[in-house]
Amino acid sequence: MFNRSTQYSYRAQKYQQYRLLKIILCFLVLFIIYNVLTAFYFSVWVINNDTMMPGLASGDRVIFTSFKKPASLFDSNKNRSREESYLFNRGNIVLVDMSKKSEQKWPLRAIDTVVRFFTAQKISIFSGSGQYYVKRVIALPGDEISMNNHVFRVKTSKSLYSLTEFELSDKPYHPAIPQIPSLWDESLPFSGNMEPIILGTDECFVVSDDRSNTNDSSTWGAIPPSMITARAVLRFWPLNKIQLL
Repeated sequence: MFNRSTQYSYRAQKYQQYRLLKIILCFLVLFIIYNVLTAFYFSVWVINNDTMMPGLASGDRVIFTSFKKPASLFDSNKNRSREESYLFNRGNIVLVDMSKKSEQKWPLRAIDTVVRFFTAQKISIFSGSGQYYVKRVIALPGDEISMNNHVFRVKTSKSLYSLTEFELSDKPYHPAIPQIPSLWDESLPFSGNMEPIILGTDECFVVSDDRSNTNDSSTWGAIPPSMITARAVLRFWPLNKIQLL
C-alpha cells in the first residue's frame, strides 16, 4: 500500500493517510449496514448438521427473517391477541439463540458480531457452546402437547380437540421417524412418547425434524419466545433445492 520512495513526501503521506481512512470508513459503513440488516431484516445461515433432515441437510444455506423489525417498535395495535403478536407460528422453522438463556457478556457479543461479519455468518465464537440451533416450532404458550410414536398432538387454548402437528402447520413437512424396538419400554428415554403437558404463558416447544435427535425441547424443556430470534423463509442453496420455507 505504501511506497517507501515517497515516505518523506508530505503530499504522499497525506494521500496514503487519506486512502487508509477511506478504506476504514468503507469497512465501517459496510459493518453498520450488515448489523442493521441482520438485526432488523434478515440474515443468512449455513446448516451445519442433519438434525432437520429430511427437510434441511448439512451445507444448505437458508435466509432467516429477523423479529426486530422497526415497525414492531412502533406498533400501536394493542388489541392483538398474545398469539397474534408472535412473528412465528406452529410448524415454522426458526433460529433459537441459547445465549439468551444465560446472557453472554457484551464484550464477547461484540467480538462475536465482528467475527460473524468477516466470516459471512459461518463462524461464531460461541459455536462450541452451542449458541444457535435451527428447530421447528410445535407448540405456543398455553398449548397442551403430547407425543405418540414421535408425532406430536397439540390442543390449542382456543380448541376443544387436539390435532396433529401437521394439521396446525401452514406448510407440509415430513419428519424422520426412527424405528423403535418393539420391546422398548415406553418409560425409557427416547421412546417416542410423551405424556400431555400444558405450556406456560411464556413457553414454546421446539423440536428437530429428525426425531432421533433430541437436542431440542424434548431434553431442554420448553423455551421462552424471546429465545426464538428469527424465522426461516428461503433455502437458496443448493440451487436444485431452492424452496420457500
